[in-house]
Order: sequence, then C-alpha cells, then structure tokens
Amino acid sequence: MATYLDDAQRQALAAQAKTWTWRTQWPTWVLIVTIYASWFGVATHARELGLPVAVALLALLGAWYMSLQHELLHGHPTRSPFVNALIGFAPLAVWFPYRVYRDSHLQHHDDAHLTQPEHDPESYFVSARRWHRAGWAIRALLTWRNTFVGRLIIGPAFSLAATAVEALGRFKRGDWRDLPAWLAHGVALVALTWWLQQFCAIPAWAFIVGAGYGALSLGSIRSFQEHRVAGSHEHRTVINEAAWFWRLLFLNNNYHLVHHDLPGVPWFALKEVYEASRSEYIERSGGFLVNGYSEWLKLHAVSPVAHPAHGESSGFVDDDPQSSVSFADQWQ
Repeated sequence: MATYLDDAQRQALAAQAKTWTWRTQWPTWVLIVTIYASWFGVATHARELGLPVAVALLALLGAWYMSLQHELLHGHPTRSPFVNALIGFAPLAVWFPYRVYRDSHLQHHDDAHLTQPEHDPESYFVSARRWHRAGWAIRALLTWRNTFVGRLIIGPAFSLAATAVEALGRFKRGDWRDLPAWLAHGVALVALTWWLQQFCAIPAWAFIVGAGYGALSLGSIRSFQEHRVAGSHEHRTVINEAAWFWRLLFLNNNYHLVHHDLPGVPWFALKEVYEASRSEYIERSGGFLVNGYSEWLKLHAVSPVAHPAHGESSGFVDDDPQSSVSFADQWQ
C-alpha cells in the first residue's frame, strides 16, 4: 500500500506512471539482460579469469541478482507474478528459492510491525525472552552480528540457519506449501552447480561457499542499520545517501524509507522521488539519515550498533539514529 507525502506527490507519480519509461520498464529489462549476460559471461570465462577472480565476480553479480529479485517481487518489470517469478527463478545467488524470499519479504512490508522479531521475518532483533534464555556464546554471536564486520562474516550464517529452521518448522507442522519451491530450487541448483563444475571449471564448493555466501555477505552491507527501534513506524526506516556504486548494486534500495512508503515505484525512479522531497523524507524519518555505508563502517566496524534484544520488548524506544538497532535476518 502506497503512502504519499501529499496530493502533489500522488499526482506527480501518477503522471510519471504514464511515461514511456515507466510503462515499458526498459531500464529493468536492460538490467535483467546485463545481469544474466554478465553472470554467464564470467562463468564461461572462469578459466581465463582464474578461480579467485571468477568467484569474486560471481559473488558480486549474485548480490546484484538478489537486488533484481527484490525488484521482481514488487511487480517489476511486468505485472505478472508468474513472469517475474520465471525471471527470478534461477539460483544464481545459490541459497533461497525466489517464492520463499518473495513471501517472507512481503510480510516484512507490514510497517506497523517493523523490527519486531515475532512479526518481522527480516528482523535482526531477538525478543527479550530469547535473549535472557540464550547462553553466553549465542549472546556473543548476536552482539557480534550487530557490528559491521560481524554482519558480513556471520550475518549470512544466521540468515541461512533461520531460513532452515523456519522451513523445517513448517514441514513439521504439516505445512507443505513451500515444498515445491524448495524442490524446484534444489533441482535447479544441482543442475547449475554440475554445469559450472563440468564446463566452467568452477568447483561446487567455490560456487556454493564462495559465490553464494559472498553474495549474502555483500547484501548484508545494504541491510546494516536499515531499520531501528522507534515509537513511530516511519522513524524505523533509514535513508542512506550512498555512493553511486552501492546505489547501483542495491538498485537504490538505500533510499529505504521511500521504498517502504512507495513499494510500487521502480528502482530507477527512487532517487528522483527522494531528491524531489528530500527535506520532507528526512523529517518523516525522524532524522534517520546516513551519509553512506562508510559511516557505519567507521562507527561500528567492531562496535555493536545496538543491543540485540528488541528495544520495545524491554520498554526501550529510541529515535536516535546513532544508537538505533539494525536488522535483516529471520533469527528470532
């Protein structure tokens, strides 16, 4: 559901939606061709590039592909969920079936429950109850995960573990709705891994661990400090004025409050929408403005950005972006 700043913005976006660029979504089609061509181009030239370089490039392209999947599930470039799912089905980033990611992420867009670990499947918080029941080792890992370096290293592991626990829990309860998606993803992943090993000289371990885990790690940069605990839900979502490289890699999802307010706006228009109403969005976010991802690296490379236990669970609400809590996984 779209949240507009005012009627003027609503009318301006309605006019934009009628333009040739928005109607054809040609920038997204160019993006799709570019990502697929680049990924398979790197894979088929892995021998010439050398394994370390090829795996690093596949990790980078895998992270870019995950950004594309995010765009697909929000209804771009077509209005057909089936067509978009076909585009985003390939396991180029290894780990998650597109449909499982789609359903989980759309649940995350329930802004009223953002950051709440019992409701938000992408929360990096745990409930106060779980925190108090956890042993010292788990507490240490959760705390480390709230550092920038820790997010890159162990953040993906938490995400993978949480997804596995959630899937197994559903199957144990007799909910088999996701099983076809997991089976199809598994078959496609096995086929792709076999092809990479047989024809591209990329071992399975290099693709799954190097490229796959590396893609998740790069994606963790975007999600670091993406949301915080705050009383007003619009104050929970960041505006990150990132450099061009990160904007392209994450498809302008760094303007995250704009995306949550207007999830139907395509990636190529988010920057323009933000800059047209910059002061209004900064005010709407409660001043949750960040000057690029390097700011979080400098401030929280090894220092936790906030306590892992959900603030509201323990009666704490904080609208200060320097002491807020970030999230992006499903660990609860």
